[in-house]
Amino acid sequence: MAFWLFKSEPNTWGWADQVARGTKGEHWDGVRNFLANKNMKQMQLGDRGFFYHSVNEKCIVGTVEIIKTHYPDHTDPKGRFGMVDIQALETATHQATLAKIKAEPKLENMVLVNNSRLSVQPVLASEWKFVCKICGLDPKRTKANVAENAKP
Repeated sequence: MAFWLFKSEPNTWGWADQVARGTKGEHWDGVRNFLANKNMKQMQLGDRGFFYHSVNEKCIVGTVEIIKTHYPDHTDPKGRFGMVDIQALETATHQATLAKIKAEPKLENMVLVNNSRLSVQPVLASEWKFVCKICGLDPKRTKANVAENAKP
């Protein structure tokens, strides 16, 4: 299993929107960065990701699961980019802000620390476990218990 981080502007698509989609999940479209698109091509069913609110909040607010692998993005008229579908898993009980993440020596090599602008990025397993602990998240959460754990 691999781990990822998805950045979203909360006023465009926020955690509450993702949770409201329930088990149907939602496609992650509109990515127009080749590295972010490459990351999405590597995703497998069941991979997990952090849901990160960008702009003013700059924090991890929950976890998601990949429920559909890379396919063409219907919002890309040139057909160069794709998307994946994700489902909300769990809401963070404590948000991990970018400042808090940057202050943690164990996370100094995390992509978010060194390239915070990349919209879809990989997360190492050790980083996943550590950030889940900071956020009060279960690093092994499955979609079987999404209903009771993903409410914002």
